[in-house]
Amino acid sequence: MRNQALLAIFALSARAAAQPAPELPPPAADACTGEGLGRFVGQPATQALGADMLRVSGARAIRWVAHGMMVTMDFSPERLTVFLTPDGRVERASCG
Repeated sequence: MRNQALLAIFALSARAAAQPAPELPPPAADACTGEGLGRFVGQPATQALGADMLRVSGARAIRWVAHGMMVTMDFSPERLTVFLTPDGRVERASCG
Protein backbone atom coordinates (compact mmCIF):
# COMPACT_ATOMS: atom_id res chain seq x y z
CA MET A 1 0.00 0.00 0.00
CA ARG A 2 2.82 2.38 0.89
CA ASN A 3 4.63 1.60 -2.37
CA GLN A 4 1.50 2.36 -4.36
CA ALA A 5 1.20 5.73 -2.64
CA LEU A 6 4.83 6.54 -3.46
CA LEU A 7 4.33 5.51 -7.08
CA ALA A 8 1.27 7.75 -7.32
CA ILE A 9 3.25 10.71 -5.92
CA PHE A 10 6.10 10.13 -8.39
CA ALA A 11 3.66 9.82 -11.29
CA LEU A 12 1.96 13.11 -10.36
CA SER A 13 5.26 14.95 -9.94
CA ALA A 14 6.53 13.69 -13.30
CA ARG A 15 3.31 14.80 -14.93
CA ALA A 16 3.57 18.25 -13.35
CA ALA A 17 7.21 18.57 -14.45
CA ALA A 18 6.27 17.80 -18.06
CA GLN A 19 4.06 20.89 -18.33
CA PRO A 20 5.72 23.96 -19.88
CA ALA A 21 6.65 26.78 -17.54
CA PRO A 22 4.41 29.83 -17.74
CA GLU A 23 5.86 32.78 -19.63
CA LEU A 24 6.83 35.79 -17.56
CA PRO A 25 5.09 39.04 -18.43
CA PRO A 26 7.24 41.79 -19.94
CA PRO A 27 8.58 44.39 -17.50
CA ALA A 28 6.15 47.16 -16.69
CA ALA A 29 6.71 50.54 -18.28
CA ASP A 30 7.10 52.03 -14.80
CA ALA A 31 9.61 49.40 -13.66
CA CYS A 32 12.61 50.58 -11.67
CA THR A 33 15.99 50.97 -13.38
CA GLY A 34 19.23 51.02 -11.40
CA GLU A 35 21.11 53.30 -13.78
CA GLY A 36 22.42 56.47 -12.17
CA LEU A 37 21.82 55.42 -8.56
CA GLY A 38 25.54 55.27 -7.71
CA ARG A 39 25.68 59.04 -7.30
CA PHE A 40 23.52 58.77 -4.15
CA VAL A 41 25.97 56.51 -2.28
CA GLY A 42 27.29 58.20 0.86
CA GLN A 43 24.52 60.77 1.11
CA PRO A 44 22.41 60.98 4.28
CA ALA A 45 18.96 59.41 3.97
CA THR A 46 16.30 62.11 3.83
CA GLN A 47 12.83 62.42 2.41
CA ALA A 48 14.15 64.73 -0.31
CA LEU A 49 16.90 62.26 -1.24
CA GLY A 50 14.31 59.48 -1.45
CA ALA A 51 12.20 61.59 -3.81
CA ASP A 52 15.26 62.23 -6.01
CA MET A 53 16.12 58.52 -6.04
CA LEU A 54 12.56 57.63 -7.04
CA ARG A 55 12.67 60.18 -9.85
CA VAL A 56 16.02 58.95 -11.20
CA SER A 57 15.14 55.25 -10.95
CA GLY A 58 11.57 55.49 -12.19
CA ALA A 59 10.43 53.37 -9.24
CA ARG A 60 6.97 53.83 -7.77
CA ALA A 61 7.91 52.89 -4.20
CA ILE A 62 10.98 53.02 -2.00
CA ARG A 63 12.05 50.65 0.77
CA TRP A 64 14.63 51.96 3.25
CA VAL A 65 16.67 49.18 4.86
CA ALA A 66 18.50 50.17 8.03
CA HIS A 67 21.90 48.59 8.70
CA GLY A 68 21.42 45.01 9.95
CA MET A 69 17.68 45.03 9.26
CA MET A 70 16.14 41.86 7.84
CA VAL A 71 13.96 42.19 4.76
CA THR A 72 11.79 39.86 2.75
CA MET A 73 13.17 38.44 -0.49
CA ASP A 74 10.07 39.22 -2.54
CA PHE A 75 10.74 41.02 -5.79
CA SER A 76 8.79 44.04 -6.95
CA PRO A 77 9.88 45.59 -10.27
CA GLU A 78 8.36 48.94 -9.27
CA ARG A 79 10.29 49.19 -5.97
CA LEU A 80 13.65 50.77 -5.14
CA THR A 81 15.43 49.25 -2.13
CA VAL A 82 17.96 51.50 -0.41
CA PHE A 83 20.40 49.96 2.06
CA LEU A 84 21.78 52.29 4.74
CA THR A 85 25.01 52.39 6.73
CA PRO A 86 24.93 52.42 10.56
CA ASP A 87 25.05 56.23 10.48
CA GLY A 88 22.05 56.53 8.10
CA ARG A 89 23.83 57.11 4.80
CA VAL A 90 23.11 55.35 1.52
CA GLU A 91 25.32 52.27 1.21
CA ARG A 92 23.76 50.93 -2.01
CA ALA A 93 20.48 50.92 -3.89
CA SER A 94 18.91 48.35 -6.15
CA CYS A 95 15.62 47.70 -7.86
CA GLY A 96 13.34 45.04 -6.50
